[in-house]
Formats: sequence, C-alpha cells, structure tokens
Amino acid sequence: MVMQQLLPIAIRSSLEKPVWYAIIRFCLFFKAICSKVIDVRELKKMQEDLVLTVCELEKYFPPSFFDIMIHLTVHLVREVELCGPVFFRWMYPFERYMKTLKGYVRNRNHPEGCIAESYIAEEAVEFCSERALSEDTVGIPSVGIFDVSCSKPLSGATIVSVYGRELELAHLCVLQNTEEARPYFEEHMEILKHTYPRFKKNENWLTNKQNLTFVSWIKERVLEELGIPNHGISETLRWIADGPNPDVPTFCSYMVNGVHFNTKERDDVRKVQNSGVFLNARALQVSSAKDKNPKLDDMQFYGVITSIWEMDYQQFRIPVFKCDWVENAKGIIVDEFGFTLVNLNRIGHVADPFVLGKDVKQVWYASDPLDDDWSVVIQCSDRDYAHDGDEEEELDNLELEQQPFVARMPAIESYDNAVGDDENRYLREGNEGIWVDK
Repeated sequence: MVMQQLLPIAIRSSLEKPVWYAIIRFCLFFKAICSKVIDVRELKKMQEDLVLTVCELEKYFPPSFFDIMIHLTVHLVREVELCGPVFFRWMYPFERYMKTLKGYVRNRNHPEGCIAESYIAEEAVEFCSERALSEDTVGIPSVGIFDVSCSKPLSGATIVSVYGRELELAHLCVLQNTEEARPYFEEHMEILKHTYPRFKKNENWLTNKQNLTFVSWIKERVLEELGIPNHGISETLRWIADGPNPDVPTFCSYMVNGVHFNTKERDDVRKVQNSGVFLNARALQVSSAKDKNPKLDDMQFYGVITSIWEMDYQQFRIPVFKCDWVENAKGIIVDEFGFTLVNLNRIGHVADPFVLGKDVKQVWYASDPLDDDWSVVIQCSDRDYAHDGDEEEELDNLELEQQPFVARMPAIESYDNAVGDDENRYLREGNEGIWVDK
C-alpha cells in the first residue's frame, strides 16, 4: 500500500525531479506486477522497463543501495511467467496468520501448548456456531452486514421536503437508469423531432428539451397504457413513472453493495474518507455552447457526495447520491506518470448532480504536494463480499476486477529529451569532496 500508492505521491515535492522520476517508475513496476489481472503480452515490455528503471536508479543512489533485494526484482517478471499472479504466492496471508497465532500465547513458557489449545477451542466454537445459525457468534460478523443484495442506511434519517426542478432531476436520474423506461425515451425523442422539425438535427437542443419534459410526459403515457387491458407494464415502471414522494429521507452515511459511503460534511469531522466517487458513463461530449451535434462516448466523472437521498416510490426505495462533480475540461488532468489529478474547486455538470448509488465506484483523493489546489485520485478495489465464506466456489469462476493504476510506464527517452544532457544533474551538492590520489 505504501510503496504502490502513497510513496509515489509523497515524494513528488520532497526530492529533485530526476530522483523521484526513477523512484516512481520503480513503484509503478511493483503496482503492475502485484495486480490481480496481468496481461501476459505485456510482461516482456515490463521487464525492459524494469531494467531501464534500475539503470536510472544507479545514477542517483550509491553502490551500497544495490543489495541482493534490488537485484532480485529483475527475476520477478520471469517468476510471474512461470508461477502466475503474485497474490497467489506472496507471504502476507501467512504473516497475518502468524500474528493471530502469536495472540494465542498466554504463557510464554509454553507457547506451543497455548497455540494448540486456543486453536482447538476456536475450532470447536466455530463448529458449534454452525448448529445455531440464528445466534450471533463472537468475533465473526453477521452475514447481514455484508449482504450485497440490498442497500441500507448507516445513519439516522432527516426528512427534507423537496419540490420543483431539484426533485425532477433526481427522479429523471432514476428513470434514465431504469431498463423498462428506455423504449419510452426513444418514443419521446421521436415525438420531439416531429413536434420541432426545425431542431431535428440539433442533438444538444433535443436532449435538453427531453430532460425538461420527459418526467411529466411518461407519467401521462403510463397512465394511458394502464387503462388498456393486457398493457404489459411492470410494477416497477408503474410506481417509478408515478413519481417519488416529495418528503425525501436524507442520510449522511449509506452502504451500497458492501461499500460504505459518507457525505462530504461527515467526512470533514472524521479521519477516514468515504465521500469520493467515480463514474464511468456514456454521455454527450459537447465541444462548445454552439455545438449542435455532440458525440456520445464514454466519459469519466469524479466528484464528492454532498447528500444521500432515498427516493420513495411507495413500494420500494432507491438510494441516490447528490454530488459536486469536477469539471472535465479544466478540472481533470493526467500527468506523465498516469496520475489522475482533479481540482475539487472547479465544479461542473451543475444541471446533472444526481447518480444512482449502485453505479458509482469509491475513490479517495490525496492532496498533491506540488499544488494544494489539486488532488491525486487513488482508486481502491472493493472487497468481494459476494464470495466471502463460499467454500464451494471454484477458483475458475471468480471474476477478478482490478482498476489499472497507469495506462503505461512513462518513457525514459521522453524524460531524457525534456531535461537534456546536463551532466550536473548527476552531481551531489552540499557534501565535502573526497580527494583521490592518483
């Protein structure tokens, strides 16, 4: 965790750029080699990058730094080729279990006996607990806490009466993510094109017009179809089209798919950060305000949660996050190392602040040492609660999801061309010289 994610960020302002450039390349290698999913075709390029990185380190570190541990990194790629991903073979699970066994020792004169007796006692308790599944076990979390099939609040609710455009935006977000409503979006778009033939080719205008009128239109459309026998409208679409209750329960903490989300206000008074979110969605890319033909493409959005709503549709509730999204044009950059930096002060997408809780990924933001206005995005992989305790699950059926840390390793050649051939950058200053006899 420290070397792969925190160290590359921390040294950005504490060392000279040539030095931290080489160190960050070394950290990125370990991030790539320890990934859950490794592309075998990239291993050869990974080995070449590592050799260049070690040569770059030799320019700035003394010979005493290059012990056997630094040399062994050259063989890690070959080990992956022969043995598979690293996380199947590394020592961390065994070290954690050794700490557990160490905690069993009560009498230092007889450590083996303490470990054996405590292990047998724990096995007996766990075996007996299987006979009483309805009872709460000691030291083992209940299954309901990690139930990924449902979402639930983790704090008390505050009822807020919401009316007007803000409630329509939240409701529109739910409709846009409802599968049964997609044919109605297409039908409504065709109606708009026939009603306003002048703007038939202006996709941007038609999209804005649809967002303004679709909520009221689908409510009337579904009511008409409900009066027809054998209408085929599902119960989900029926209640969603009718609209939500304007008295909205709001929360400052919520769990969705086993992930703990907080609002920004709650995070400000806590040591942990759970308000950062990331959304990968298909959206219209508009080059300017005069662009009449925006393109539909995948876009990445970063933001922080400002409020958590439960949209009440009488028969069920849907958690919706209200976020401050970072402006894509001027608030998001990707540097030469592949770090994604965001400026949380540049707020954009004000007209579309809502997103479903199940559609976002959790990220956290580390302050960039080079510029306090920018933050480095660190993506964290969610724990796979769906397979916890599932001993019958075959390993071949597991789906391993790994967010890429960098798209590619920064090239040595591009950096050398940028800094030039100044030999003085390899000299140390501030130390007394050593006279060498001929």
